[in-house]
Amino acid sequence: MPLKLNVAKRISGWYFSKKLLPYWVILLADTAIVFLSVLFTYWATNRTATFNIPIITTALAYALLSWVGARIFHTYSGVLRYSSFVDLLKLVYANLVTLALALVMFFIAKWQSFEWLCAMDVLPTVLACLLGTLLMWSMRVVVKLMFDAVNANTGAMRVLIYGALTGGIGLAKSIRSQSPVQYELIGFISHNSRIKDMRLMGVPVYTLDDDIATIIRRERIQGVLVSPLRVDEFRQNQKIQDVLIGAGCRIYMAHEESEASVRNGELQDDEKVDVQIKEVSVEDLLPRSEIRVDMKTVGEQLAGKKVLITGSAGSIGAEIVRQVAQFKPARMMLIDQAETPQHDIRLMMAKDFPDVPADIIVTSISRRTRMEEVFSEFRPDYVFHAAAYKHVPMMEDNPSEAVMNNIYGTKIIADMSVKYGAKKFVMISTDKAVNPTNVMGCSKRICEIYVQSLDRKLKMEAMEKRREQVKGGHGANAQPEYTQFVTTRFGNVLGSNGSVIPLFKEQIKNGGPVTVTDERIVRYFMLIPEACKLVLEAGTKGNGGEIFVFDMGQPVKIVDLAKRMIALSHAKNVKIQFTGLREGEKLYEEVLNELEGTKPTFHEKIRIAQVREYDYEDVAKEIDELVDISKHFDNMETVRKMKSIVPEYKSNNSVYEVLDTQ
Repeated sequence: MPLKLNVAKRISGWYFSKKLLPYWVILLADTAIVFLSVLFTYWATNRTATFNIPIITTALAYALLSWVGARIFHTYSGVLRYSSFVDLLKLVYANLVTLALALVMFFIAKWQSFEWLCAMDVLPTVLACLLGTLLMWSMRVVVKLMFDAVNANTGAMRVLIYGALTGGIGLAKSIRSQSPVQYELIGFISHNSRIKDMRLMGVPVYTLDDDIATIIRRERIQGVLVSPLRVDEFRQNQKIQDVLIGAGCRIYMAHEESEASVRNGELQDDEKVDVQIKEVSVEDLLPRSEIRVDMKTVGEQLAGKKVLITGSAGSIGAEIVRQVAQFKPARMMLIDQAETPQHDIRLMMAKDFPDVPADIIVTSISRRTRMEEVFSEFRPDYVFHAAAYKHVPMMEDNPSEAVMNNIYGTKIIADMSVKYGAKKFVMISTDKAVNPTNVMGCSKRICEIYVQSLDRKLKMEAMEKRREQVKGGHGANAQPEYTQFVTTRFGNVLGSNGSVIPLFKEQIKNGGPVTVTDERIVRYFMLIPEACKLVLEAGTKGNGGEIFVFDMGQPVKIVDLAKRMIALSHAKNVKIQFTGLREGEKLYEEVLNELEGTKPTFHEKIRIAQVREYDYEDVAKEIDELVDISKHFDNMETVRKMKSIVPEYKSNNSVYEVLDTQ
């Protein structure tokens, strides 16, 4: 490194250190500027270099008076290298206060004949104030320019910021304050056509009406930073995403941690700004709006309660474990039959939630005697049932296992919840249960039918018990307690075990091909944390008997998802290969069938499906028969019985289609 540049960096490192440049240094510098401005103005207006005692004392008095305005507007408390228009405006206000006080002092001193305080007339005083303001501005601008010059990085990425004015300006200030500078701001992209061709912070503003692809090539743009306040808008704008990705541009978004520092377009106090910006993944760009959940109310219900979670090592179950543990339940019982993932849950609980007592059990929910032992000892208040076999092709080949684990296991957990007085049972279902075309989806629909019919039976028994109490003339106000059963139904969650996105990432990493079953196939997606928050809210606020369906946003074509992931990875020569629909796979998933309607709920993203109601005794009998059949591992007979329970189950691309024609 050249000697001069090295010395400059050493000086800047000392000068720009908050510990070595406290507030009082800035205050003294501004005070000195006022003092010298008075002397200079006196010299300029009187053409004399002789400064007598009255002018020196007057200059000192003005300098001390400047402390009043500085204290009112805190002109000394900012970091000079971060000076903004707001800071310069504060200097104007502070110096106007100084001017007003100086003029008041002048007239009083003139009246009382205090010559040592009135050596400057009114006009020179005004001129001195103006000069002092300009010098204070200049000091801050020079320091800022010096900082930018010393910390300039010729290898910085040339970027545009998506979003101007509020949010975009704050993000621009943040990246310019980095040391060393990582991003060179070339311009803004704004949705507001009224500011087209304007300049902000010295760079041009483009709009969505401009040819963004041409601008990117002409200006050699390497990346686009999305303002935190424009993230939702950007997610919905597939057109601009395609333009940027097609132009080979990298796309970055600010982390939530840094959002607070730029949300108001201002830097926070005088701390060094650490803008945490990450390159987007395909999950960040899927069209979805932010989901807000009243987690405070959820926490109030779960705090101090005993919570049992099945499938605790799965993608959904593990996230429910993490979210529930935050609310300090009295104890948690976590059940899963996958040993290694369950061990990971044990380690996670010990590390992140050491104060939450948790029993980690490795077993199958279809083992009735083990579940009886667990429930009789633990006696949970809340049960979140996420355990299930979920892979469609695997269950097509193993329908007996789908029956034993998904259906019989659910029946056991539901029955134990009633027997041992659980307050609420929340079952995780799937959109594949709607008009099912495969064994897995049908098994989940049968689970929905069972828990809903059980809830209806318990409600009717509770109503009958209350009528008897009223009829007997005692306990009229008592409400019989019973387990409430709630079902939540939603589609694919991003990044879950075995889902398409991790598969595509691995295929792209290996150079392809990326396998898509059909060019027409579409799916709904939701983030795992968002889905689990909705599960917790629906589960804790539901009254029992509901099947809650989640608003999954816009469906996504899987082939478009694959193309976008390839483009975002910047991989070359990765092909897409169509392999044909798998057994039981649908082209389009549904969250409701054509005979179902919905009712609104306490959350705009959650609705209640209006479905056919079943008699509990009939359902229980049918399931018992199905379980007995499945024990013989006769796939055709097992599926035949499932179709008799769920008549809308029509197999697709499956060996079981023959049963639909009989």
